[in-house]
Amino acid sequence: MLEVSATAWLVTIGLIVGLLAIDLVLATLRPHRVGFREAVFWSVFYIGVAVAFGVALTMLAGPEFGTEYFAGYIVEKSLSVDNLFVFVIIMTTFAVPEEYQHKVLTFGIILALIMRAVFILLGATLISLFSFMFLIFGALLIWTAVQLFRHRDEDPDVEDNGLVKLTRRVLPVTDRYVDGRLITRVDGRRAVTPLFVVLVAIGSTDLLFALDSIPAVFGVTDEPFIVFTANAFALLGLRALYFLVQGLLDRLVYLSTGLSIILAFIGVKLILHWAHVDIDPRVPEIPTVVSLVVIVVVLAVTTVASLIKARKDPTARAHAGSLRSHQHEEPGTDRYG
Repeated sequence: MLEVSATAWLVTIGLIVGLLAIDLVLATLRPHRVGFREAVFWSVFYIGVAVAFGVALTMLAGPEFGTEYFAGYIVEKSLSVDNLFVFVIIMTTFAVPEEYQHKVLTFGIILALIMRAVFILLGATLISLFSFMFLIFGALLIWTAVQLFRHRDEDPDVEDNGLVKLTRRVLPVTDRYVDGRLITRVDGRRAVTPLFVVLVAIGSTDLLFALDSIPAVFGVTDEPFIVFTANAFALLGLRALYFLVQGLLDRLVYLSTGLSIILAFIGVKLILHWAHVDIDPRVPEIPTVVSLVVIVVVLAVTTVASLIKARKDPTARAHAGSLRSHQHEEPGTDRYG
């Protein structure tokens, strides 16, 4: 078991909050269109921070925990790319101006971190009290994998989001974006702007992703500290990664297929672990190193196959995948002008 002192927790959380504060200040004080060079710089920076943390953890806690961290980080990073698909859909559906996308993504990441911290605490508590939670988490991941594979050629319907519908029903929403504000006044009355609705859409989407990603990372480690840091460092680089790869996402044709395979694999790993602990110790378990290799290989094959497919068929388009079937309409791009 990994022993983490209160000081280590505080230092780690302080580092994450500090990085988030930098992002938030940049987004608030200097709203602008993030260019390719800036996106590359911040992407490399955040990946470097995540790798440096993993190396430090390996040196201080040992290679076993270091391997668990890197496996968890890669799982969360790969799942976060699927988040980017949905972010692109949301930005397009609500026609978010480029200068405000930085701010929206930063707030979205903060919401995701808060929700995932709650889910991690809840998941760790349940696992410590009830070992059969590994079975439930495993079954949840396998169900998610099957649904994602079945609807791999679809995108989630943002307009069908219950919280977005409720927000529009109970709150007055302005027709246009107002200088990046969330709340403004119209004819003396308070009203929310479309940017507020976008944050609701992203926050509720983050909640759904947390329901899958937390059990997934618990599949490679049951250490709450590693689960939290793997999630946090994967999410911290999400904003820069969005601006870096938004033009390339359409080419990752088989990403949803690859993610469904990874989720199913981790689900089987969790069920085997439950059977090993609760039924018979002779039931084999899948080592973390094997998990790491499988995840990396699946992602590599998925990426290469996607690029080959996109080159042979320029009309092929990637999709985020969905957990249920949707009837699509073309998203309007001039709703808020």
